[in-house]
Amino acid sequence: MPELTEEAVAETPRAPVDLERALEAILMVADEPLPLVSLATALGSPIAAVRQSIERLVADYDGEGDGPMRGFELREVGGGWRIYVRPAFDDVVKEFVLTQNPTKLSQAALETLAVIAYKQPISRGSVAAIRAVNVDSVVRTLLGRGLIQEAYTDSETGAIHYETAPLLLTSLGINSLDELPKISPLLVDGRDGFDDLS
Repeated sequence: MPELTEEAVAETPRAPVDLERALEAILMVADEPLPLVSLATALGSPIAAVRQSIERLVADYDGEGDGPMRGFELREVGGGWRIYVRPAFDDVVKEFVLTQNPTKLSQAALETLAVIAYKQPISRGSVAAIRAVNVDSVVRTLLGRGLIQEAYTDSETGAIHYETAPLLLTSLGINSLDELPKISPLLVDGRDGFDDLS
């Protein structure tokens, strides 16, 4: 069988298996979730064919059929598709990443990010009031890392209001902020203190 050149492959309609391998190649290098339309455009294939190939890849990685379950999975997140570590291996990967790249957010940055995520859009002054500390440098850090972004500027006060950026959803592996855990079960309800007053 004659060897296909890159030009011939590009001009030949892809069989489902070839489409799946091409999708894998793109998804392996993607640093953000890719919508079906973007994938279909990049591969010059119909959206329906790309959707079917994605479904086959999901099943393949999940170990459906004769193959093994992989250490990674193909997940729809933030309006697109991306390869993620399977949750069962989070600890292993976390250990590896922390030893290879120990840079992580400080406690102050995590607290500020949580306030913004749950109260957005919110001004820097309001975040500072909630945390009872100056948050200027922390907000700059979060902006620099692309985890938050400017939502709007208040026309009366000139205060910039911040919101979370799409990168946060991707980093957390969720589709929307509605999937964030509810805070109320974690808060002390004050019942003991009120009982003391009676």
